Amino acid sequence: MARTALVTGGSRGIGAAIALALKDAGYQVAANYAGNDEAAQKFKAETGIPVYKWSVADYDACAAGIGKVEADLGPVDVLVNNAGITRDAPFHKMTREQWNEVIGTNLNGVFNMTHPLWNGMRERKFGRVITISSINGQKGQFAQANYSASKAGDLGFTKALAQEGARAGITVNAICPGYIATDMVMAVPEKVRESIIAQIPTGRLGEAVEIGRCVVFLASDDAGFITGSTITANGGQYFC
Repeated sequence: MARTALVTGGSRGIGAAIALALKDAGYQVAANYAGNDEAAQKFKAETGIPVYKWSVADYDACAAGIGKVEADLGPVDVLVNNAGITRDAPFHKMTREQWNEVIGTNLNGVFNMTHPLWNGMRERKFGRVITISSINGQKGQFAQANYSASKAGDLGFTKALAQEGARAGITVNAICPGYIATDMVMAVPEKVRESIIAQIPTGRLGEAVEIGRCVVFLASDDAGFITGSTITANGGQYFC
């Protein structure tokens, strides 16, 4: 029987590419989303991947949502913590709400999704937890103290939990994408995009499917000896 994968923020952008890549690799895939019903239903119709709506910032909603996924598809073997938000502002203008919203989704959300699945993975002696961090969690970014802190926290979580999961056959890894040609990035003014590309040694933006391929590898049996690691997929923009 095919293993089951759950991708948070899985109906758009990088998450959608990850979900589709896992499906193409033979996994049963469920995609979580938070609010855009129209995009989620379009994604479901186009790919056949079932979608489930809840906020990863809410622990109880995560536990209930995971229960629905497992009732439909079976135990979740692969968790991809992809859901994330930005609330950018220079720190002197940043509000408590902007800070708390980003930490609540990007960092607390990783706990909220992983914790309800952890014991099941331990009992089955197999699991893959893959968290999508960011280049800005490695190097920081102006006006992103909240986002950079949350994504750096994801890396610390990954390194610590990997040590707990190793003996139970669970690997825990992270991917730090650089600038990817998602709708959000492509919507910025062309001159800004050009200035970003000028900082990338490969001379281009990444493609969402390239992050999907990284996830498929980390989810596979071939990656069973890789845990606590971070893949930096950023075109050479930053080395860590």
